[in-house]
Amino acid sequence: MFYFGDPTFIFLIPALILAFYAQAKVQSAFHKYSQVPGSSGLTGAEVARRLLSRYHVHDVAVEPTQGMLSDHYDPQKKVLRLSPQVYDSTSIAALGIAAHEAGHAMQHAQGYKPLVLRTSIVPLASIGSQLAFPLFFLGFLFGGRTLMDAGIILFTLAVVFQLITLPVEYNASSRAIKMLHENAIIGQGEVAATRNVLSAAALTYVAATAMAAMQLLRLLFLRGSRND
Repeated sequence: MFYFGDPTFIFLIPALILAFYAQAKVQSAFHKYSQVPGSSGLTGAEVARRLLSRYHVHDVAVEPTQGMLSDHYDPQKKVLRLSPQVYDSTSIAALGIAAHEAGHAMQHAQGYKPLVLRTSIVPLASIGSQLAFPLFFLGFLFGGRTLMDAGIILFTLAVVFQLITLPVEYNASSRAIKMLHENAIIGQGEVAATRNVLSAAALTYVAATAMAAMQLLRLLFLRGSRND
């Protein structure tokens, strides 16, 4: 919002560069390691189910879902959903992603505090991301400082959500590497490749957080300009 003719757009340039780099990196890493079969011969779905069972998480279903790299864990329904590129694949990339999502299920089962906090603020963060810019825009156009402040507060909730997401994602990746290695699903020589895939994916969350933070900085700058 406010891109055209808005000098504060320059705040977003570093975050945009990081976002493009992160997207290119994750696609490159996935493409590379989706061509490398894991030594275990297990599919992503089999790995997810094996890890859930091994760590006594018996109330989470593993299901296929549609969409490229749409893998996710749904804590409300307790369902771990894997994309076609992961569910039926035996590649290193698939095993790492499946284990990462299983890591989220472990976090949920163990009451991992950052995940609990993130889940609790999802409704507020969703409302904040949807209403923040319309409210701020109206206030900016018509001189309504209260509306601008409301927009900033709401968008701050979305930024907080992004910040909390970082430790959740990095912890899930750390768990994934440890579980895969401990259970001999990947060998020592496959650890680095698996870590590369998960590190590339984690960078996309860093980029999203940076973008949200820069957007908030823009709103604060524009709000300050209305004090003149």
